[in-house]
Amino acid sequence: MLTRIRNANRALLPAVEVPYSKLKENITSILKREGYIADFAVEGKMPKTIKMKLKYEGKKSIIEGLRRVSTPGLRRYVGATEIPRVRGGLGWLWSPRLRES
Repeated sequence: MLTRIRNANRALLPAVEVPYSKLKENITSILKREGYIADFAVEGKMPKTIKMKLKYEGKKSIIEGLRRVSTPGLRRYVGATEIPRVRGGLGWLWSPRLRES
């Protein structure tokens, strides 16, 4: 899912579809809530897909970097208080929702 989003952002595509799972739906809802994607919808009966509308500022994607830290070969577990801060703690300033305030 992350690779599809990353590739769609690089190609400046307006939307991307990924196969459905509950985990992906929850991750997508978090991306929507935090302002990284414009909207999403679960489509189809079987097989279901998640269609995400990506956000851009001109020709620049809202999502600047996207990488998977924990991999199947090397799992990385951290507590909620140990999650690295985005942009040295200033990541919340870059949220589109907060810029409008």
